[in-house]
Amino acid sequence: MTTRDPQAPQLARLAALIADETRAACLLALLDGRAWTAGELARHAGVAASTLSEHLSKLVAGGLLAEERQGRHRYVRLADARVAQLVEDLAAQVAPGAVQRPRNLRESSAGSAMARGRTCYDHLAGRLGIAVTDALTARGLLRQDMGFALTDAGLDWFDSAGIGLDRSSRRPLARACLDWTERRPHLAGVAGAALCRHALDAGWCVRIGSERAVKVTASGERALYELLGMDQATLC
Repeated sequence: MTTRDPQAPQLARLAALIADETRAACLLALLDGRAWTAGELARHAGVAASTLSEHLSKLVAGGLLAEERQGRHRYVRLADARVAQLVEDLAAQVAPGAVQRPRNLRESSAGSAMARGRTCYDHLAGRLGIAVTDALTARGLLRQDMGFALTDAGLDWFDSAGIGLDRSSRRPLARACLDWTERRPHLAGVAGAALCRHALDAGWCVRIGSERAVKVTASGERALYELLGMDQATLC
């Protein structure tokens, strides 16, 4: 006679929370790291506000979303980086052929922009994220042979570039995150978040459109070339 694993009921409840198309759409939208109003998410998911409110209540109760209210507005965001990692990892398991093809030119353009460069919660993803990860690895700043780890030279590089790393965080300093468009790992963790935040704050990258897409600016091209030897071809 076998004994059921005590975690089985909790895992089943977690899976059930995500196993709904509307709730999945909300979780994917919130990977941009920002707080959304219930109304914004309802329009994004294409459902009535009352319907969306029920879904959000379940996600908040299940610990996947954090909620705050300002006046009559209800804002929600992903609870933490752990939830973002879970959503991104699950999205990466979807077979490329299973993704619905764009219905029009606007959707095609938005999809292309997301594939070129985007934020994955708090770090860079898409071809841009992969290119930065490859450049860090090629210059001996990041190791990928036994998981992701910054080298001593990598730690010095972040310091010299003025990109502060929170060494006291409980998050791993460097973590591999499987990119759902490129099917390769990009840099996440404390280092990935710090690099993305610096890139946006310094104007190396700017957000475009209403999704998570970002593009490299002219000043970003110069900075990434000077710091990582990345030429324009690797940033397109």
